[in-house]
Amino acid sequence: MTSEAPPFWWEKPDWRARALSPLSRIYGAVAGRRIRRANPPAVPLPVLCIGNFTLGGAGKTPTSIAFAQAAVAAGLKPGIVSRGYGGAFSGLHRVDPDHDSARHVGDEPMLLARHAPVVVSADRLAGAKALQAAGCDFIIMDDGFQSARLHFDYALMVVDAGRGIGNGRVFPGGPLRAPLTDQLVRTDALLKIGTASGADQLVRSAARAAKPIYEAVLKPRTAEISREPLLAFAGIGDPSKFFRTLQEAGATVAQTRSFPDHHPYTNENIEELINAADKDGLTLITTAKDHVRLLDGGLASRAFAERILVLEIELAFSHPQTASRIIRETRERARMREIKRS
Repeated sequence: MTSEAPPFWWEKPDWRARALSPLSRIYGAVAGRRIRRANPPAVPLPVLCIGNFTLGGAGKTPTSIAFAQAAVAAGLKPGIVSRGYGGAFSGLHRVDPDHDSARHVGDEPMLLARHAPVVVSADRLAGAKALQAAGCDFIIMDDGFQSARLHFDYALMVVDAGRGIGNGRVFPGGPLRAPLTDQLVRTDALLKIGTASGADQLVRSAARAAKPIYEAVLKPRTAEISREPLLAFAGIGDPSKFFRTLQEAGATVAQTRSFPDHHPYTNENIEELINAADKDGLTLITTAKDHVRLLDGGLASRAFAERILVLEIELAFSHPQTASRIIRETRERARMREIKRS
């Protein structure tokens, strides 16, 4: 679709959203019908879908990591199915974090593979079967809620507390992947990440639809953040979220640079960042996703990656039992599904 969401998606609907309304209606009708008629094939394993209502970053990757860690803590062998956005691989591939590259499989799968086996495949059913054959007993589907390619037992929809669903319009007039009502019907619970009020209307809509609402925040993995003035840069779905996380952790963010999601950094980008930082005596810092892409570049890119700071984040649920509760419910639903099937 698009790797860089236009700013008007996240503002009150204006003439651009209205001008695109005819296309939004067509796209919404097709996407909504796909969701309503979905009857995707299943695997005999519990499948937890981590999705979001909109295009752009909402926090699915740290959420998938948190559930992989919780599944391991529960004695399970989780595996993650990913589409591998940003990568060049077109077939089915088991990610090897020691030998693969972000250019090959995508930056998000490289991060996910640090925590659980990851299979990259456009065919999510084939990916889930490959993980089952590899000994996994719990499947986490990173994204794929709207695609109807693999049956899921539980759909946890992630929403950024600041952005919410933007202007509430369907693509291309807004960020929604399908009409909200159609998406809410298949949603099992909502996970609001952050403390801002931008998602309050969505939370109320989900509550009226009797959907459980869970909350979490993103926090740095390390307690110490550099006290030096920073030049923060990011090529993710919502770079401003990264900048806010730094500021909330007590960092001094003197300058920022935003790039499109999954941005492949060029030598010119790197030179500009170095010059800007050196000019004002700033320390460069970026996200883990950006860092794995830089490590995959040429000599200049790899040397640059070695000299900058990386903010490693983790998801902290408001209630410590949130992940284990959702995992238990996903497994119970899968067990009942298999009983009915037999």
